[in-house]
Formats: sequence, C-alpha cells, structure tokens
Amino acid sequence: MNLKGYFDHNATTPLLAEAQATWSQAAEACWLNPSSPYRAAAQVHVQLEAARGAMAELLGLAPERLIFNSGATEGNNAVFAHWAKHLPQGSVVGVSPTEHPSVIEAAKHYFGDRVTWLPLDAQGAVAVGPLSELLKTGALAAVSVMAANNETGLLNPWAEIAQVCRREGRPFHCDASQWVGKMPLQGLGACDYLTGCAHKFGGPRGVGFLVLPATACGFSSAFGGAQEQGRRAGTEDVAGVMAMLEALKVTNGRHLSVAGRQQFINGLKAAIPNAQVVGDGAACLCNTVSVIMPSFASERWIRALEKRGFYVSAGSACSTGKEGASHVLAAMGVDSSAMRRVLRISSGYDAAVADWQALLVAICESHEVLRSDAADSGTQVISI
Repeated sequence: MNLKGYFDHNATTPLLAEAQATWSQAAEACWLNPSSPYRAAAQVHVQLEAARGAMAELLGLAPERLIFNSGATEGNNAVFAHWAKHLPQGSVVGVSPTEHPSVIEAAKHYFGDRVTWLPLDAQGAVAVGPLSELLKTGALAAVSVMAANNETGLLNPWAEIAQVCRREGRPFHCDASQWVGKMPLQGLGACDYLTGCAHKFGGPRGVGFLVLPATACGFSSAFGGAQEQGRRAGTEDVAGVMAMLEALKVTNGRHLSVAGRQQFINGLKAAIPNAQVVGDGAACLCNTVSVIMPSFASERWIRALEKRGFYVSAGSACSTGKEGASHVLAAMGVDSSAMRRVLRISSGYDAAVADWQALLVAICESHEVLRSDAADSGTQVISI
C-alpha cells in the first residue's frame, strides 16, 4: 500500500519507525514477566514503572493514576462497569450521543434507560450550558464526553466540561482516543477518567491506557492477579507499553498541517459545489474531513478511490459492516439518505498539501467516472 494515499488514520495508524524499533528492543530485553520474584524480572518491572512515570508526566498526572490495558474499548467498558457498581442505586449518567460505540454500548449495557443523551450545539459539539444546568439539578451522577469525534473530527469542550463536573462534584470520563497524538496533551490530567489507545497515534495495536481519579476506590477491570496495582489483572505487555510511550513522545512533538485540510475543503467545494462538509467552520481535528457527497453511495466512492490508490472510509471502522445509519450523524440531524453518501477522510502526520491535493484530483476523477457509469446504465444521479 502507498501510505501517501492512506487517508483513514482515524481507524488506525501505521506503526511509527521509532515505536517499532523500541518494541523490537524491548521484546528482546524485557520479555520476562515483571511480576516474577527474581532480580532479572524485577529489572523488567523497573522498566515498566519508568515507562508509567514518563507517560504520566506527558499526560500531566500522577503515575499512580495510570493503568496500562488493551486499549480504549476496554477502558471505556471498565469505567461504566465501575460506575454501575459504585454510584448510588438508580443513578443516571449523561453521555454524548455522538460517542464511540464502545462508550454508547457500555452505557446502555450497565445503565439501560438511565442514560441521558446530552444536548448538542448547532455545530454538533456537546453544549456546556445545558449540561451545566442538568448537573446543578442533580439529574446526573456522572458524565462521559469524548474529546474529539472519530467520525467527524469535531472537538468537544472537554476542558470546560471537566471544570463544570468538578465544580458540581460529579465524575467525568473522557475518551481521548482521537485527541492524543493530534492535539496538545496539556490539561488532560484534569479529567477524572481518561482513555486512549496506542494504535491511534503510531503505536502498536492491543495496548492502551486508562487514567483513574486519585480517589478511586474498589476499581478493578479484571480479576485474577495483582497487576496494575490490583486494578487490572493480567501480565503486562511491557514491549507494547514502551512502544506506546515512544509513539506518544514522537507525536507530542509533531504538529499536523492545517493548510492541507483547508485547501482540500476549498478545492472540493469549488469542484463539486453540492458537497457538504459536516461541521464546516467548527473546531475540528486538522486531519479529519467528513463530507456528504451530492450523489452515489459511500461504498462506490470508496471502491473508486481505492482503484486510484487512495483509502478513505464511510465512518467509524468499529461500525463498518453494520446495517443502519451513523448514530453520530443522526444525532447531528443529518437525514438517512445523506448518511449513505458520507466519506470520512483522515490524514496522517506526514500528509503534505500536495497529498491532499492529489486526493482531491482522485475524487474529481472518480466523480466523473461514477457519473459516466450512471449515464451509461441509465441510473438517475441524486443531487443535493
């Protein structure tokens, strides 16, 4: 695959060379079980704790709050399981309706009809004012809002929400999977619960992190061992953790280009005037564009672009193959017909303006081919 044409980084990122080198070295040098009683294993444990301290420092929090796990899906589920066990009986939790499926399904599983879907503003972000009023009335026992949306790239005001929740004495969980590695890490330690996964920022798959409040009591996401301070049983993936740390160090010093995305949007609007950018003008990740094409189903666009060496998606990779429309776009008021024509485009760190422009050319070429094929077959072309 030509990585220059890979525009699906919100689904997963290629392993950074630095992270791969770190993983290879750690896999050879730190393969012992860090919980074993002999000195050689104790040295591996020291390396693990050093990685915990370094990563905690990057995130701006105490190392004791940081747990290593398999990724954000595990972490998100663990948070809601913990809340279901420790919040007062009958508690209602507030959740953004545009969350990742691992948050929404966990909330439904553990709280059923005791989930309040938080109101959104006109751009699709969680509205702080109405949330604050809900908290003041005592209607919510806890709140979960993601930092950046995986489908649209829209940013939520998570720092303000964390502050409001703290003022009202309610725990706040933030899924930062799409934020970490793309946006500044400052302030994330203010979230009571924070989840993320390495493969979203150039680290290996199957490893991630969960941040707990310093006052969390009785938390355990898995039973059977005393690893991770007794909060997550299972032998730690030391090599994976060290590679994740290296990826975070590298990406924390990089800045994604804003110019490529904006020039792409401007060019797309000029070339295909009826194309609609979701959340256009709102605060958004500078690597992500969600666009409703004026005609043809998402799958046809994806296949046409793949033939030209470009790889995009129709939305969350975790929802691919599932019937039905995107719950994210539905919550934002997008109609079901338009949802079937959505493309999610998400670049990587090395994407230059020229790469975005090459994608634009490929989209324009694909548009002409799809229109020609439709004309030859006598199919009516939908236009919005």
